[in-house]
Amino acid sequence: MKYIDEYRNAEGIRQLARRIAEVATRHWTIMEVCGGQTHAIVRYGIDDLLPTDITLVHGPGCPVCVTPVGLIDRALEISTTPDVVLCSFGDMIRVPGTTGDLRSAKATGSDIRVVYSPMDALAIAGNNPNKQIVFFAVGFETTAPTTAFAVQEASRLGLDNFSILVSHMIVPPAIEMILSTSSNCVQGFLTAGHVCTVMGTAEYEPIAKRYRVPIVATGFEPLDILYGVYLCTRQLEAGRAVVENAYARAVRRDGNPNAINAIHEVFEVTHRQWRGIGEIPFSGFGLRKKYAGFDAERRFGRAQTVHAAFESECISGSVLTGASKPHDCPAFAKRCMPERPLGAPMVSSEGTCAAYYRHRRRTKEGQLS
Repeated sequence: MKYIDEYRNAEGIRQLARRIAEVATRHWTIMEVCGGQTHAIVRYGIDDLLPTDITLVHGPGCPVCVTPVGLIDRALEISTTPDVVLCSFGDMIRVPGTTGDLRSAKATGSDIRVVYSPMDALAIAGNNPNKQIVFFAVGFETTAPTTAFAVQEASRLGLDNFSILVSHMIVPPAIEMILSTSSNCVQGFLTAGHVCTVMGTAEYEPIAKRYRVPIVATGFEPLDILYGVYLCTRQLEAGRAVVENAYARAVRRDGNPNAINAIHEVFEVTHRQWRGIGEIPFSGFGLRKKYAGFDAERRFGRAQTVHAAFESECISGSVLTGASKPHDCPAFAKRCMPERPLGAPMVSSEGTCAAYYRHRRRTKEGQLS
């Protein structure tokens, strides 16, 4: 397919892998932040093409995976309220909370609907004036603009039966959290092209300078990722630490002004809990006072359940920060599988554990299947 196949060209991939091998003279550890990139790396065996001096580790760039247990529990509570329709992206339906998931709640009578956009939820609100419509707003900066547009439109239309349960996270603070830990071994980052398409790359420049770490914005196809690795390795070898753009066909330094303006109009930056990781300061969005009437947590009162901080057996926090890989978890592909997950990384289409389960399960003999 045009514009896709050219970034999966086998000869081009081999040539770029050779260029990386020629550049690398020392061992470097590079983290790809995005779950979509992780799936591409595992699916296409991109890490196997790299020289042994280059290690790729996987980061916390799956928004479903880092949505805190407490918010899933809150969504479950709200869904049991009479005359409430809870709208969610499909990835969230099977993510476990403390005592269940949205799929189970739907099976027991809650009106839970899968939507593809917050505008779908807005349309449901317009068509059902006697019901309260709640959109579970999950995602990084990529999806925050569409949520902001939906809130603005709800305000314009006077739809007082529409609200959002906000779980929008911000990527740069998560990178800073990883870099500031005493056990950090990551020396370079590949950031998500779709996040940078919205927000630009300028916000990563202070991080690159402060921590002396190269940061490269790149895409999701094999050539995109390998080119990002090449640029990052070249910087590391030269002792440089700047932000580079390996996804110029979509990313601009200043991002998308209209999307950024919408985010800033509707949201303010706030502290956020990240599932399996804990609180990261200034790492999420919350509704501004002007739009507080659309905040589902305020509308439906305080939570009643006691929320678990994270799963007792799931090592999602270690996986999401690159300290472990799925095979390091004793429960992987045994007690934890997509049909009965212990944690979110096994559920989401961008989850690291789901990627390894699908493409790199080990046989009893220890070989990859």
